[in-house]
Parts: sequence; structure tokens; C-alpha cells
Amino acid sequence: MIKNFVRGASALSLALVPLLSAPAAQAAPAAEVTTLADAVGLVQVTEEDRTGYTRSSFKHWNSGDDATDGCNTRTEVLISEAVVAPTVEAGCKLSGGTWRSYYDGQEVTSAGALDIDHMVPLAEAWDSGAAGWTAARREAYANDQGSTVSLVAVTARTNRSKSDQDPADWMPPSPEAQCRYVGEWVSTKLRWGLTADDRELEALKVYAEGPCEDTIVRYTPAA
Repeated sequence: MIKNFVRGASALSLALVPLLSAPAAQAAPAAEVTTLADAVGLVQVTEEDRTGYTRSSFKHWNSGDDATDGCNTRTEVLISEAVVAPTVEAGCKLSGGTWRSYYDGQEVTSAGALDIDHMVPLAEAWDSGAAGWTAARREAYANDQGSTVSLVAVTARTNRSKSDQDPADWMPPSPEAQCRYVGEWVSTKLRWGLTADDRELEALKVYAEGPCEDTIVRYTPAA
């Protein structure tokens, strides 16, 4: 059962086949839908290795999608995810505004009380393939606004509780958020061609074959 395709729904969808177009005007990849279980089956399994990881290997926050707006990626995400728009003052300082942290269902009225979470944490991405990327690709990953699920504004408490853990060790405290979260996690892994270890994959399968069997996933491969 396909439920909702927009951010904030409990499910996402998975794109597999790019549209064919003339070389001079190539279109963006098309979206194609599959179940969470099938999406999990597309994630390659390898052992994880954190050797050499440092957070500074992923440059963030950069100047964001609009280098002329004076805002960095963090602030652009806050602006885009607000359910009541904040006022953007000089220097891209935000005042007012309301956000809903979907991990715990909390309403937040101060941008400073929010963290921008990397859906797949930087350390987990390193373990899962990013160690072999160029610095430019790691920067693109850390500032990815090309997918609505890569970066998410949540309460600082839940983001720091999650830390660098995968779904085998951490899930959002709100039960209503968990299927959405698993879908977004798998979507991000597939978008960036990241792998999973055995424990992570087994945890994903438990959700995909049980309470989240109706969840769907969408991703567009990162350039």
C-alpha cells in the first residue's frame, strides 16, 4: 500500500531507471517505486572499516545550494523545513519560525534548538564506502540538498542520542517515525552507493519484513 510521497510521510519511494534523453539536454533520472524489502535487497553487504576517519574529512557546512543568499547549508535546510517560516535577517540570522522534529514528534520554535542530522552519519558513510571518495564528493555528501531525506532538522537531543549509530543500534524514539526513518536510511544508502554490514542489514530486514512492509522508498543516484 503506497501511502504518501511527500516529506513528512511515513514512506518514501525508490527510483531505479534514469530517463533516456538527448546528450545535449539530458533529463534527471526518473523515479520508480519499489517496496522497502526490495530496496534493502539492493544494498550491498561488506565489513565496515573506520580506519582514518575524521569528521573534517567531510567539509560542511558550505555555502549551500544558493551561494548568493548569504546562508550556509544548515540554514538553508532550516528555512526549507520550517512549518512556519522564520524571518531571515541580515547575515542569514533566523528569528521566529516553527519546526517539527519528526524523530520525537516535538514542535520547536527556536532554530538554535535544532541540529541538522545527516540521515546516514558521516562516520557511518566513511565506514560504508566514503573513505574511498574524493574530498569533493564527501563535501557534496555532507551538504546534500539534492534529496529531501539526506539532511533533516531534528531536536539536538535526538540527534546526539543517535550519534553515528545505524538502525541496528538506534531508532527514533517516536514509534510513528520508525518506518519513515528506515525508508530514508535505505534511500540515502542507495543514493550514494553506500554498503551495509551484516548487523545493519539484518535490522533493516526486520523492519522491512514486519512493521514497515508497506513502506516504499525513492532515490535518485547522486552525480
